[in-house]
Formats: sequence, structure tokens, C-alpha cells
Amino acid sequence: MEELLAKGELTVVGRIREASNAVLLCTVTYDGASADCVYKPVKGERPLWDFPDGSLAQREVASYLVSEATGWGLVPATVLRDGPYGEGMVQQWIEARQPQDDSPEDGLLALVEGEEAGEGWKPVAFAEVGEGRTALLVHADDPRLRRLSVLDAVINNGDRKGGHLLPAPDGRIYGIDHGVTFHTEDKLRTLLWGWAGEPLTDEARGALTALAAELAEGAPLATRLAELITAAELAAVRERVAHMLRTGTHPVPSGQWPSIPWPPV
Repeated sequence: MEELLAKGELTVVGRIREASNAVLLCTVTYDGASADCVYKPVKGERPLWDFPDGSLAQREVASYLVSEATGWGLVPATVLRDGPYGEGMVQQWIEARQPQDDSPEDGLLALVEGEEAGEGWKPVAFAEVGEGRTALLVHADDPRLRRLSVLDAVINNGDRKGGHLLPAPDGRIYGIDHGVTFHTEDKLRTLLWGWAGEPLTDEARGALTALAAELAEGAPLATRLAELITAAELAAVRERVAHMLRTGTHPVPSGQWPSIPWPPV
């Protein structure tokens, strides 16, 4: 898939208008194979006050590389390449599985009455739902989401919305839209706070230990990341991984930055 995305001919099919930056739906064809993909040209990135201009595509690719290094495969295949509108990020299109009905149990996020999340759910925060009423925002107590929460902590994801979670027909859950990542300051903003302060799983500790080795100076992953993010940002990734291994717990909100993205979905 990486070779197809990197070398194939891109044909723009249309634009995804709901996105804040330019996001183009394309087909990519190479050596008899084809696939749908998303192309985000650097020229279409909206400037942000806290991130360098023209750096979001690189951060998306860096997030994919870190995801692959964990062995969890949480981010669709992503490459940086030239396209019809210049250099940009090209990512495999994932067709999300649609809920079978309207029951919250069929999804990953829900609003529930009362103050208890209920079996199989983790509480996040209370939300105003109109007419002076509040409901508890919860997410599924799902090991696939738990892996994503660890990845988000590593890459310092500042924008883990509900719409950035894609349940695939094969049972996997993918995370997308990783442009606002790798800042040197604590910017973690997510809907997956349900495990905050809880011990990491043995699986997560193993993945982080392996990742720490991959991030060592001179290692292939560290070399590739150095081409995509700054030296200070790479050092911050190493420190976040080391901190999680020292504490053995999921991070908690810092209190210095909004902990939940807006809009949340």
C-alpha cells in the first residue's frame, strides 16, 4: 500500500468540504493496482498560531510511522509525496463501518443519563445537552481504543475527535487526522481520557519499550522522523515515551490546555 500511494498516479475525484483544511478524495493507480485515498496538499493547510506553517502533512506521516513502530497498525498507510497541487500527505482511504442501529452499544462514544458510565464504558466528562440538562460523555472500554489512547499520548495528539475514529468492516479501529501532533508542549486533547491515571497494560508497556529502542539516535525510525519533525520535537517524543514507562500509567490532563477538542465529534 505504501508503494501504491507513493508511486501511483493520483486522480482527484472530489473535495471533502467538512474538513478545515483542503482534503481531496483521489484514486491512485500503479502497476495494475488501484485504491481510494485522501490527498492533503501543504498549500491547502490553514495556518495555526502554535504550529509552523506547512508542517501538518509531515506530522501526519510521522504519526503513521510511530503507529507502525508500535506494531498496532492504528493509522492508515500514509506517505509524503508530490501531487496535482504540490507536495502533500496521501493516505489510504478507510471505509468506516456504519452502525447497525441507533443504540449507543453499537458505537464507540455515547451520552448517558446519570453519573455512572455503566458496564463496558469509561467516563470522560459531563456535557450540556440543552434545556439545562447534562449527560455523561463516555467511550467504550475497548482495547482497540486503549491502544489509540497510548499512541495519542506518545505523539501528543491535540485533536482526537470522535469523527477521527474509524471502525473498519474487518473489526479494526483506525485513527485519522494527525496534523496537530508532536508539539514540544503538552497539547494532548482527546475524547479517550477514560483510562487517565490507570496502569498501562503489559501490552502497552511492551510496545513502548520497543518504541523507545526505535527512537534511539541513529535508529531507522529516529532517522526518518528527523526528516519530518524538529530535533526538539523528536526529543520530546523520546521523553514522553520514557515518562510513561517510568510512571507505568496513562497520562492525565495537564490542566494547562483544554483536555477535550472542540467540537468533540
